[in-house]
Amino acid sequence: MTISTVVATTTITFLLFLTLTSATPLPHSFTKIYAFGDSYTDTGNTASDTGPSGFSHVSNLPYGRTYFHRPTNRYSDGRLVIDFITQSLKLPFLPPYLNRKADTSVGINYAVAGSTAIRHAFFFKNNLTLSITTQSLQTQLNWFIKTLEGLKCKNAILTPRECGNVFKDALVWVGEIGANDYAYTIGSSVTGDTIRRRAIRSVTGFVEALLNKGAKYLVVQGLPPTGCLTLAMYLSPETDRDDMGCVGTINNQSHIHNTILQANIKNLRTKYPKAIIVYADYWNAYRYVMKNAPKLGFRELYKVCCGHIGESYNFDVAATCGSRAASSCQNPSQYINWDGVHLTEAMYKVVSNMFLNGPYTRPPFKYLLRSKQKSG
Repeated sequence: MTISTVVATTTITFLLFLTLTSATPLPHSFTKIYAFGDSYTDTGNTASDTGPSGFSHVSNLPYGRTYFHRPTNRYSDGRLVIDFITQSLKLPFLPPYLNRKADTSVGINYAVAGSTAIRHAFFFKNNLTLSITTQSLQTQLNWFIKTLEGLKCKNAILTPRECGNVFKDALVWVGEIGANDYAYTIGSSVTGDTIRRRAIRSVTGFVEALLNKGAKYLVVQGLPPTGCLTLAMYLSPETDRDDMGCVGTINNQSHIHNTILQANIKNLRTKYPKAIIVYADYWNAYRYVMKNAPKLGFRELYKVCCGHIGESYNFDVAATCGSRAASSCQNPSQYINWDGVHLTEAMYKVVSNMFLNGPYTRPPFKYLLRSKQKSG
């Protein structure tokens, strides 16, 4: 059997696996989820007038058109990865933290669109505050600490019973974070190495802070290949392309970031052996989709569904999704990119299934579920 035959057989087998498991609900192991991250995870902590100015129409249709049939301040046409995770665990959608009237018994979403891993003061110091959301991972941690204080949980050492009650049935989901840090410094004197070092240190410290509070079951997403996002391709020379047809320098930057982050997570597993920390490999899951797009139902890998149809990549910074000058495609399920930076519900669905059932979580997500079931 040739190598190409083996690869083709493996691909077909995995695609069949995805098809068979895509609608399979997971065991009801968790009663709540606490989620963090940026616009890929934000379910409503920002709106048109409070989110990133580059995409300032999230409160307008066609955002939300596919599933909710109305805008919900999610940066997509429908559900996000975190929404598919909650549904697979038979839980309701997570309310955003800033919705103080919401039922928080099933968890809270602290993610903020435009949020950075590095504290906002760093960008302010370097005169990089134009169009930047002021919230960072530190903001989200402060919000979470307020929630824990209301539940009498200080940390796992001082209040073990109270914190144990908070986390024993809670899944902690740390969505991808750090892409904005790199994006905000494009064209500045701040180097990519500086951002990588500071962002990874921030994410690692954030995860450790959660562990010290008593978190037992965590999923930490890496960065996707951000060079495949339409905005990156729109702004880059066509000579800068990799084997996915995306911006090679940016994808390499994300890949290096993820490699170092994984090493730090490995160290945290050693330091906190009683916790289960799963790494969700967004980069390689996305790559798999790019390499098998037609078989997964995607016809447009680079163009946006919602933007200025007819322009390069259907994208124009002066006519972004939701604005009067923009329009959207009839079949978003065939597109990977939604508005130039964010993805379609169809793409989020495939990626979430890869995290839940496929080989793109380490250790496998089902290992985390089995461990939770054994612990009661």
